[in-house]
This record gives sequence, C-alpha cells and structure tokens, in this order.
Amino acid sequence: MEQAESLETTQNPASHQGGGAVASVYPELGVRQFGRFNWLGLWTLYKKEVRRFTKVWMQTLMAPIVTTLLFLAIFSLALAGLRPDINGVPFINFLAPGLIMMSIVQNAFANSSSSLLVAKVQGNVVDFLMPPLSPLELNIGITFGGLTRGLFVGVGTFTAMAFFVDFTVHSFFVALFYACIASLLLGQIGLIGGIWADKFDHLATISNFIITPLAFLSGTFYSVTQLPEFAYNVTQYNPFFYMIDGFRYALTGHAEGSLLFGAGMLIGLTLLGSAICQYVLARGWRLKS
Repeated sequence: MEQAESLETTQNPASHQGGGAVASVYPELGVRQFGRFNWLGLWTLYKKEVRRFTKVWMQTLMAPIVTTLLFLAIFSLALAGLRPDINGVPFINFLAPGLIMMSIVQNAFANSSSSLLVAKVQGNVVDFLMPPLSPLELNIGITFGGLTRGLFVGVGTFTAMAFFVDFTVHSFFVALFYACIASLLLGQIGLIGGIWADKFDHLATISNFIITPLAFLSGTFYSVTQLPEFAYNVTQYNPFFYMIDGFRYALTGHAEGSLLFGAGMLIGLTLLGSAICQYVLARGWRLKS
C-alpha cells in the first residue's frame, strides 16, 4: 500500500500539494506571457502585412506608380502649355505633389482594408483573432502596414516623376510628416472599412464614392482659390485638402491653407480613427460574429 501511495504521489504531485502547485506547474491558460506589450507578435504581424503587398509588387507598387505617371503625362501634354503658373509655381510642379499624395492615400487605404476583407472572404480571419495580440497591437500592425505601402508608393512615384519634373524640395520633414499622417489616417479608415465590408463591392463603394472624389476635389489638379466662395469654404474643412496642401508646400514652398490648422486637424482625426479602430477590434464587431 505504501508503495502504491508513493507511486501515485510521484505521478501526480499536485494532488498532495494543493491548488497552488497546480497553478505553478500549469499556468492559467489564456494569460499572456509577453508582458504589457507583445513586441514580437506585433513585429510578426507587421512583417506579414508588408510581405503581403511586396510579394505582388508589380500589382501593389508598380501599377499605382505607372497610373500616376500617366496622369502626369496626360496633363503635361494637354494642358501644361496652356495653363499659366499658379501663384508663381509652374503648373506641372503644382500638379505633381497632388498626384503623389493622391496615390499615397489610395494605397494606404487599399492595403489595410483588403487585408481584413480577404481574410474574411477566405474564412481565415481567425488568424487575426487567435494569436496573443491585443486590439492595440492589431491596430498598430495593420495600419502601419498600410502606412508602409503608402510611403513605398509615394517614394517610388516621386523618384519616377523626378525625371520629368524639376522638384525643389522646400522641407523634407514637412513632406515626411504629411505623407506619414495621411497614410496612417487612411490606413485606419481602411481597417474600419475592411471590418465593415462583407464583399469587395462594399470596399469599392468606399473607394469610388468617398476616397477618390475627396482626393480629386481637394485641389489635386487646380488651385482652390478658383472655386466659388461656398465650395472654397467647404474645402477648408476637407482633410484631404490639407494632406495635399501640406505636401505641396513641402515640395514647392507654397500653401493655400493654414498649415497649422491642417496639421492639427489631421492629428486629431488620426487619434479619433485610432480610438474607433481600438473600439471595434476590442468588441470584435463583424469579426467574431
């Protein structure tokens, strides 16, 4: 009997040492073992988001660059000789920053939105939900993936345009700020759109009826001072106008709006977008149902 009891104790020591031993030997399932922030998990998610678009770089990077160059070529051939300078800036130099920013925001939105929607359509959205990643870590990983794609496209477009446009960079840091804040904000909008959408038609609705019109009607191709008074006043509250205007200032030294007000608006909207992303990810809205 003593040998049997000794054998039982050896095989199951927790039965004689109480619940504390069980907790020490078998830590509670579901408790994160990474501290307050899972840096490794966040880095892994970010790398996944970047590799997702770099694997098909001809579609995700080269195609937007070529499309933007076509816009530049069409306007250069059709209007460059007919349009006077705008506020002392040659028309092509005025046009190019708007085209670059338009390409940046469209691709930042496309990256984060398609990441979630493709996962939902393919039925593997659980890959986002099962890893030990908090809503904040998911938010950062996905939106920074969109930011990275936006910057890649922006740098590539600027480099390609430099062969045809005589750029004089007025402020590199201002250009970087507006490129980053615009990419981050559109990445957050894309994340929310990807969670909301159930099929690609839903994303196309956001892109075709909200993102593209706002980008086109925010001074990309023209000076907003040419607009009627009502339209001009509305433009002053359009965040896309301040993205384009701030980036244009960085490349030309000329701005049509208040840079301080525009920067404050974009930072405020980015913080609001981050809070909304955090909320919907924490609730699992349209992800867990």
